[in-house]
Amino acid sequence: MPLSASDWSWAVPWWSTLVAVNAVTLLVAAYLFARPLRDVDQGDVRYVRTMRAMGLVFAAVALYRAIFVSSYLDQLAWFDTVWNGSLLIRSLAIFAELSFAGLIAKTLLRVNHDFPELAEGHGGFRTFLQTKTPIVLFACIATAQVFATTATITKVDLLFALEETCWGLGFLSIIPMLFFSLRALWRVRRTARGYQSRQLRRAVVFITVFAVGYAIFEIGFNLPLVYWPEAVAQLQAATPDPAFRFGAAAVRDAFQVVHQTRSLGDWGGMAFVVWHTGYFSICVWMVLFLMTGPRLLRATAPQPTLPATAAAPATD
Repeated sequence: MPLSASDWSWAVPWWSTLVAVNAVTLLVAAYLFARPLRDVDQGDVRYVRTMRAMGLVFAAVALYRAIFVSSYLDQLAWFDTVWNGSLLIRSLAIFAELSFAGLIAKTLLRVNHDFPELAEGHGGFRTFLQTKTPIVLFACIATAQVFATTATITKVDLLFALEETCWGLGFLSIIPMLFFSLRALWRVRRTARGYQSRQLRRAVVFITVFAVGYAIFEIGFNLPLVYWPEAVAQLQAATPDPAFRFGAAAVRDAFQVVHQTRSLGDWGGMAFVVWHTGYFSICVWMVLFLMTGPRLLRATAPQPTLPATAAAPATD
């Protein structure tokens, strides 16, 4: 469909900036992925390689999605092409979102690996919170992919509500573990072990801020005020809009049918701009840090040096 001048007035600067940011991010991710592993301890090589691979996947998909902006339920598209199809982009998002969850989960499991005392000497429930909730997070995000992909095909808004619920519960589940870990890492921050764990400490801080903020957003606003009311309203409507779709035709349409628009109102106004910008900036920057493989660095902490006048004793 033809695009008006008002469509372009906001779309060009916003879209161009986001694409440029994600292009640079992908270049940085490729550089981090290709860095030699000679300075990585042999026992950490597999962990670092896995983290780098997941980071590169996320950054590559983020750039694609920044270019081909899409809305799943109404099949809105930035470009009138099947490469902007909602089901294609949702399929790519599976790899990106599992990589995102995997980076966070493996970082938190690495905290337990490098600080085993966090999981020792506590009751069963505390041990579960410390050791299993990263796996719960990954399982929740994996389950969310099933709901989101099915919803993209069928247009059943209830499935999108269940997807967002899985995301909210996943990040809510790791918050106790994050506070336990942060307290332990903070206690040793001025010791040699604290210096060696500085990467992990920073990673836990970043993940804690993200998890707390995201859980508050989902559980306090997005789920009760947006997703679940819209899902219930669609189920109660005599003629659901959009109409439910099932079968092979629904899969084909989800791949091929696009509704090109750059009208801010069609996309959901500033709420969409804020969400989309945050997702493709904050999340990708967080991924760049996590893909370095936060871990306990075995190098010796730096020792204080004496002034030159005091370094050598005076001689007669």
